[in-house]
Amino acid sequence: MIRPGGVLRDVPVEPDAATARRWAEIELSDPVYTERPNLLLEALRWLGERFAELQVSATDVDPRFAALVLTTAVVVAAVVALAVAGPVRRARRDARASVDVFGDDTRTAAELRSSADALAAAGDWSGAVLDRFRAVLRSLEERVILEERPGRTAHEGAQEAGARLPGCAAELAAAARLFDDVCYGDAEADADDDARLRELDRRTTAERPVAALEPAP
Repeated sequence: MIRPGGVLRDVPVEPDAATARRWAEIELSDPVYTERPNLLLEALRWLGERFAELQVSATDVDPRFAALVLTTAVVVAAVVALAVAGPVRRARRDARASVDVFGDDTRTAAELRSSADALAAAGDWSGAVLDRFRAVLRSLEERVILEERPGRTAHEGAQEAGARLPGCAAELAAAARLFDDVCYGDAEADADDDARLRELDRRTTAERPVAALEPAP
């Protein structure tokens, strides 16, 4: 069936008209598609015409042919849904605010690393990635590469740290995006993500920072 998130799954070979219509309505009712109305309206119009044709000639159409047409309509709806949802969701993700990294968390870098290790050992990769990114920024604060600043977001932390550690700038930016995605629930981290954050922690600890730029007068 098609779930509201746009994933085509276990489609039966011969759905009836009511089932096919319901699948299309569920798939296309996601509010995310209202941000791209033109393509969505074309898809709805096409589906409506196909359903109308089948209803008019239902007595003359081979049931297997009707099922094939209905299944094709559902597949087309899913393709349109994915085509619309991808860019919209990416744009919405890029436009949202980055997450405050620490909040009220006052743990040291060593404590955050220990927590990340424990979470990873328990298979909680998302929790491990969050604490390991916090450990990276906390370590930079403890080394006075970053000044301690309440409310610093993941994006701000990566940008400021990347200016002082240019060799790690790209990895810091990627880690910040992962942190935000995990916090917003858009992504589930895995063992590879945790390994990348471990390596980032090692690299930022080993890299010598460049001099901070003086503020312009």
